[in-house]
Amino acid sequence: MKTFVVGDIHAGLRGLEQVLERLQANTADHFIFLGDYVDGWSTAVETIEFLMAFSQKYNCTFLRGNHDALTLDWLRDKKDNPLWLASGGAATQQSYRGVGQETRGKHIHFLESLADYYLDAQNRLYLHAGFTHPKGIDYEYFTVNFYWDRTLWEMALSLNPALDPADKKYPARLRCYREIYIGHTPVTRLGKTLPLQAGNVWNVDTGAAFKGPLSIIDVDSKAVVQSDPVYELYPEEQGRNPG
Repeated sequence: MKTFVVGDIHAGLRGLEQVLERLQANTADHFIFLGDYVDGWSTAVETIEFLMAFSQKYNCTFLRGNHDALTLDWLRDKKDNPLWLASGGAATQQSYRGVGQETRGKHIHFLESLADYYLDAQNRLYLHAGFTHPKGIDYEYFTVNFYWDRTLWEMALSLNPALDPADKKYPARLRCYREIYIGHTPVTRLGKTLPLQAGNVWNVDTGAAFKGPLSIIDVDSKAVVQSDPVYELYPEEQGRNPG
């Protein structure tokens, strides 16, 4: 059995289908999806439908992203957040036009069921964004940090590679886990299009919402499979790219 981590999809179903076809996994493999299934491209409804069907064939762990939480607020509680609308939410609203209550109810249940994090038997942690407590996830007071925090990634990026983990100055957060897999902050902001390692943190968000590909990484071999840049698969759309 292999364990695969899937980066932020942002409703880019065409990219997801393409990268899974290229991966050619088997049904014994474990897929860990890092969240942000919606908000970006036009196929939000279809993406969630695909993921629910995919989980009937494969062993899947679905984690909560900040965009999933915002979409749930709108679907379930009718909350309109102007920042959400400007960050891909408008495309999600458009995708749900004409979708009946039965389907909406199933999607609400899917979004409510998402996990904040997953910790495997090898002490590898998977979550959408980060955490702030130096003792780890069990001590995190504000659970929204699991899908909103950016300080974990910022800290990992600024870490001196020569600093020994035994050094007192080494960040306590990074000592808690063997490896940490996140999304949330696209590595395309740093000019990268492959999953990026900083310290023991692996960022698998390769900018599928913008002009990057969608990536899947094998956590043991670190082999990466990618789609084409997702925006090329939606030539008629802007996604979250500036107009």
